[in-house]
Amino acid sequence: MISRLGILFMRWMALWPLGRVRALGHALGVFLYYVVLPRKRVVEANLRVCFPQWTEARRRQVTREVFVYVAQAWLDRSWLWHGESELTRRRLLLTGAVRELAGEEPTLIFAPHFVGMDAGWTALTQQVARRFVGIYTNQTNKVLDEWILEGRHRFGDCRPFGRRDGVRQLVSALRDGEVMYLLPDMNFGPEESIFVPFYGVQAATVPSLSRFAKLGQAKVVPVVTRMIPAGYEVRVLDAWPGFPSDDVVADTARMNERLQGYIDEMPEQYYWVHKRFKTRPPGEPPVY
Repeated sequence: MISRLGILFMRWMALWPLGRVRALGHALGVFLYYVVLPRKRVVEANLRVCFPQWTEARRRQVTREVFVYVAQAWLDRSWLWHGESELTRRRLLLTGAVRELAGEEPTLIFAPHFVGMDAGWTALTQQVARRFVGIYTNQTNKVLDEWILEGRHRFGDCRPFGRRDGVRQLVSALRDGEVMYLLPDMNFGPEESIFVPFYGVQAATVPSLSRFAKLGQAKVVPVVTRMIPAGYEVRVLDAWPGFPSDDVVADTARMNERLQGYIDEMPEQYYWVHKRFKTRPPGEPPVY
């Protein structure tokens, strides 16, 4: 886990040229690929389930790339959270339907778990004149917890809500014109999930995107962040028409279907280190 000495190193790294940060991240990612074998097996299992048409060579290649991108994105937090404001802005390219974020209309951002998810949040809070709210899970390491909270809230008018704060406050924030940055594409266990297809396989998926959109009377705007040599491209997509509907299951299946399209553009940058298929329908064999 990160220590205060590690945070000082990240502050120093914020002064480095981006190419040097990425080179160190590449070396770290390759090292982790060969050393962190349990997580490597998780990535390989996820890719085997979602891309059965790939050859084993292709899966090994993408697995290695996943570790590299995850490591590079982690080290990029050095300049995202400690770099000069103008340097951060220069490395974060906000593109696409940015007009969707203008005004005060209740807006729910669907931010999939690509490695650049923190860069996406930083770009929006720095460059869009709106109030933002996100859901935060406290870390057991207090030093790490403090560092993450400070880094993620260094720009703009934004605030975190804990998972224990309840839905009412989040819905109230949405209706009051705050933009919610939501990352619902993970397995949070059977209590909070429903089973809908993800790459043709039943996957436990939280229906929070549909429910928050309905309760908050909010439009859903996808934001997809891609790591690029110059930093990150944070692409705002058009709001989804007809979302949410009156069918939360259909809405959640639609979310996964749209997510697949985003992943297919850059599968190596998705956060496959997560046990996406840990929760299985009754009677189905485990994936991991």
